[in-house]
Amino acid sequence: MSIKTITNGILTVSVDTIGAEIKSIKNMNEEFIWNGDKKYWANSAPILFPICGGLINDKYTFEDKEYTLEKHGFVRKKEFQLYEQTENNLVFLLKDDEETLKQYPFNFELYISFVLKNNSVVIEYKVKNSGSKNMYYSIGSHEAYSCPEGIEEYNIKFDKIEDFKSYILDGNLLNNQTISVLENTDTINLKYDYFKIDALVFKNLKSTKAVLKNKNGKKITLDFDGFNYFLLWTKPNAPYICLEPWRGIPDSVNANGNLTEKEGIIKLEKGKTSISTHTITFEI
Repeated sequence: MSIKTITNGILTVSVDTIGAEIKSIKNMNEEFIWNGDKKYWANSAPILFPICGGLINDKYTFEDKEYTLEKHGFVRKKEFQLYEQTENNLVFLLKDDEETLKQYPFNFELYISFVLKNNSVVIEYKVKNSGSKNMYYSIGSHEAYSCPEGIEEYNIKFDKIEDFKSYILDGNLLNNQTISVLENTDTINLKYDYFKIDALVFKNLKSTKAVLKNKNGKKITLDFDGFNYFLLWTKPNAPYICLEPWRGIPDSVNANGNLTEKEGIIKLEKGKTSISTHTITFEI
């Protein structure tokens, strides 16, 4: 593992080659990313690929063969190649290998780029199907934002009025029932009580932007157009909140296990490339 860093005089971003995981985003005065204290959670911003969330018994089938794949997939534990580095840009690359093919029978190239633009970080996920057959995948982000005062000093304001109905998790799976969190509002005032059921899981929000802000005026804006699932997560009394745009979702408890029929799965034809982008803007 090694840490690669870029800066533009406004923000400094540090990314680990393991998982292409953001370890730090800071300005002159403040660190915005959770520090990975094992007391609560040892990660900071893992990338989820080729699935988001869990599978029934951690297994799926493809072309009548069964495969085992752990929750959130394998990318967060893999060493990426530093593909490109400039003053304001980092690009990491992961390709399939003997180990990944045992879990996921597809040839792929996964490029993760981090671009500094003023007080924003643009994160691009580029997936190329380098194999001879259609591939199926999901991808998502899991960034944890530091909330040293505790999350109840923060709220999240969305760009559209929503009825926030969270799908209930049964372990790593969705049980197809929902709970009403809030109705007819654009703002969630964060409470630890919300996370007694693990994560809040939202499908098909109208919003494509969310602003995390505290009472002192700190604002972190997440633009996530193109991601059709959005999750919030923390642990009891932990000083961070994860804002997670996903292009994929955990299995439901009655899923049939066929990868090609999995909810939220993306079909990518041979030789094709798919790009997903989200942007984080910091104000203080």
